[in-house]
Amino acid sequence: MLAAIGLDERQEAAYRALVALGAADVTDLAHRLGLPEAETERALRRLESRGLAAGSPARAGRWVAAPPGVALGALLTRQRQELERAQEAAALLAEEYRAEAAECAVPDLVEVVTGAAAVEHRLDQLLLGARREVCALVTRGPVPVPEPGVAYRVVVEREVLSLPGGAAALSAVLGDEVRVRVADRVPARLVVADRSSGMVPLTGPGAEPVALVARASGLLESLSALFEAVWRDALPLRLGTGGEVAEEAAAGPDATDLEILSLLLAGLTDASVGKQLDLGLRTVQRRVKGLMELAGVTTRLQLGWHARERGWVTRV
Repeated sequence: MLAAIGLDERQEAAYRALVALGAADVTDLAHRLGLPEAETERALRRLESRGLAAGSPARAGRWVAAPPGVALGALLTRQRQELERAQEAAALLAEEYRAEAAECAVPDLVEVVTGAAAVEHRLDQLLLGARREVCALVTRGPVPVPEPGVAYRVVVEREVLSLPGGAAALSAVLGDEVRVRVADRVPARLVVADRSSGMVPLTGPGAEPVALVARASGLLESLSALFEAVWRDALPLRLGTGGEVAEEAAAGPDATDLEILSLLLAGLTDASVGKQLDLGLRTVQRRVKGLMELAGVTTRLQLGWHARERGWVTRV
């Protein structure tokens, strides 16, 4: 537990024993710890250098423990100060990196990572470096474990739910900061962090893992757009009352929405649609906006095409 302040297991055991005894000779302490006297004395010297123990002025070879509340408190304060300085340095380096990345030459915008260990290490760096949001497409591999304070949006292939432990893994990560959706098929495994960097594999199953890391560029924007397209058409997952993972029903237009859509496609204006259906103009416009959001489009022309693709028109 005290490894965070630089103590190994033997040094921590020596300090705990010394605190319990109040004071002890090297011989007695070595016997209590089950260590040679030389190793015990080295551990005590290390504790002395950290201000956790001191030789007794009244008796040679006898050691006393420093009060934990004072000694450990000082070490923890120093540790926090060092971490704060490290965080400030990391923030400055991140700013420098972003400034340089904005002026990167084309070859610097992509990185090819080869080998399973290298790919896994680079992925861990990508996830740990995220500060706002991670977007991921998951085929058959493990679901990324979310970092606290970072929003996650994940689309998994339906086959993942049938794999041993697949549903349990999803159940473990679902929460306020983690939203998961399921699709019949996910085109590729993909991770995008903060829309500033992304990672996608270049090799298929059975081959030596090779991945492409893309930074802010047209390629990264395309990868982000791919994720958003898959996310939009996937079905949300939720936790059941017993903690099991279940798919939510696909959202769709109601009967009134379909009537409005049918009349609009017939060429009527919003005002005319409202008169035909005895609806206010604002109600018609609000429902049309809702249909566009549901379809994930920005124009009415796109809405008409989307309605035909999804079979909404044939239902009226």
